[in-house]
Amino acid sequence: MKLSQFKYPIPKNLIAKVPKTPRDQCKLMVLDKETGELETKKFKDVLDYMNEGDVLVLNDSKVFNARLYGTKEKTKAKIEVFLLRQLSTEENIWDVVVDPARKVRIGNRIFFTKNLFCEVIDNTTSRGRIVRFNYQGDFSKYIEKLGKTPLPPYIKRESTEKDKEDYQTVYADADHVGSVAAPTAGLHFTKELLKKVEAKGVKIVYLTLHIGLGTFRLVEVEDLSKHRMDSEYYEMTKESADIINASIAKRKKVIAVGTSVARVLETNVITSRQVRWGKGWTDRFIHPPQKLRIVDRLITNFHMPQSTLLMLACAMSERDFIMKAYKKAVKEKYRFYSYGDAMMIV
Repeated sequence: MKLSQFKYPIPKNLIAKVPKTPRDQCKLMVLDKETGELETKKFKDVLDYMNEGDVLVLNDSKVFNARLYGTKEKTKAKIEVFLLRQLSTEENIWDVVVDPARKVRIGNRIFFTKNLFCEVIDNTTSRGRIVRFNYQGDFSKYIEKLGKTPLPPYIKRESTEKDKEDYQTVYADADHVGSVAAPTAGLHFTKELLKKVEAKGVKIVYLTLHIGLGTFRLVEVEDLSKHRMDSEYYEMTKESADIINASIAKRKKVIAVGTSVARVLETNVITSRQVRWGKGWTDRFIHPPQKLRIVDRLITNFHMPQSTLLMLACAMSERDFIMKAYKKAVKEKYRFYSYGDAMMIV
């Protein structure tokens, strides 16, 4: 398929800048693949599309406060340092993106507080740098206090204290910190809604995929086969894989909450309808005419035009059907992107 087939017009006023509250009161568009129907519901109505024995799969990765602001030594120029991932815990070396990049060269030091600075030790891309942080103490805890919530680039405002809660799922695991973007489909779940899911006899399992900045990178080549995804780290326990496989064996539904969950499951297919457990890196790019082999139902947000996330959603059904849903969402003024409304493909 071609990149141009995934364009659609989106008025800027439909890009949500803040989330709906309570979380589960946002709109939910239900896309029925068999009947072709498009229905508007509330997110809490996802319960109606789950049955006893089904399995709901969630990404429990926790977003960390990846955006730091510092000043360059000597010139005092203001520099943004966006943390991507830690390359060495021993030496506290990180892969980062800096802005403005033209002012940041190898050997430069950037100071954030009197107790914290980093030194640039290598270049990776035009904006990418490798830096070594110098801090005596618990670096992770300090960054959580000092850093800002890494809101997506299309939310044109400064982050607030409220975003630290809003841009995090209620089930994010403190032992699985590593995302620089939220698994946004999961933002709509409340603790109360998850209790109702369990009460219905639906099994809830977790896996982890640390979402990188590449999630916002648009495809730039017309021929989709030439696009390369950024690699992202994932983990799926044996317990989670066993529960998923047991549900599949009983012909129950696998409901993926978000494209990150779908990518981990589809990366780990070992037979047509079984998954393996383990950990590693995935750069799996799922797009039509590929089909998802494990996921029966997908909960996801309304994504950017020409994004890999939109393309994965189209792989769950027919592209024309998904794009029809997007057209309806624009017409009916749904809220788009990370803090926006959701769809469920059934």
